[in-house]
Amino acid sequence: MKRVAVVTSGGDAPGMNAAIRAVVRTGLHKGWDVFGIRQGYIGLINDNVIPLGARDVGGIIHQGGTILGSGRCPEFETEDGRLKAIRTLSQHAIDALVVIGGNGSQAGAYALSTMGYPVIGVASTIDNDLYGSEITIGADTALGVAIEAIDRLKVTASSHERAFVVEVMGRDCGYLALMAGIAGGADAIVIPEVETDPESVATVIRAAYSRGKRHALVVAAEGARCNAQRMSLYFQEHKQRLGFELRVTILGHVQRGGAPGAFDRLLATRLGAAATEHLAKGEHGILVGLIKDEVTATSLEDVVSSKKQLDLRLLELARVLAE
Repeated sequence: MKRVAVVTSGGDAPGMNAAIRAVVRTGLHKGWDVFGIRQGYIGLINDNVIPLGARDVGGIIHQGGTILGSGRCPEFETEDGRLKAIRTLSQHAIDALVVIGGNGSQAGAYALSTMGYPVIGVASTIDNDLYGSEITIGADTALGVAIEAIDRLKVTASSHERAFVVEVMGRDCGYLALMAGIAGGADAIVIPEVETDPESVATVIRAAYSRGKRHALVVAAEGARCNAQRMSLYFQEHKQRLGFELRVTILGHVQRGGAPGAFDRLLATRLGAAATEHLAKGEHGILVGLIKDEVTATSLEDVVSSKKQLDLRLLELARVLAE
């Protein structure tokens, strides 16, 4: 192993830069040449490759986003697109690729691996929906952003005696909504993993009003069938039954931005360093993640073929605590 490249792909996540820094500096420490791929898999196809030295990754550990850029690349989903990517890597005599990203990114990493190219994945997505890591880079910081927003909304909700529906990101995974709902003291939590209808949420809001609460809070995942938009439309027709006046806030991409917290900086550093350690041992076709506070390796084949499960016992706990 003499020349290694690193790419960030898919949605950006706080901590990606810390992972890039760890890959570059641990790789240089091993005597390797390290390269960065700009704009995700698009950069692989278009030969957007740059050398990275220790100073190139200085002062980035605290920065959100990714200095390499990212993007979606439908062409990479085709065999022809992946062959172009491999040609780019071969032209630069790059021996292995480190892919920092979530489900779609690691599916691309696995596809390259099945074509015989050495690849290692680093678990990074605010959705925390990636099999092979109990917590992924960016999830903790995104959760903190969501909780801060919820805390602020509860203040104004209580002042005006209103109910708020807060929608958080997470695609088809309810992790952010569940954890933010528990930590934010939500009256109801709506996640994709459990079918929920607007009427049941309306019942919870009305019950909170009847108990004399000054506000009510619902946290919903964007991927839930009963998301903020659907609830808003339903409640407009039944607003007299709620007791509270209702407001809807969709946090959206604000959860991706901002500086990574200490946990994500440390996690990204550990996983980035682990990626080069495995490559130094000749190991690839794996994802490095964190399980029971230990850095572990899971085959990319298992990662792309398995679904991460959410602990639904926490949803029942949230219901009890909201009473």
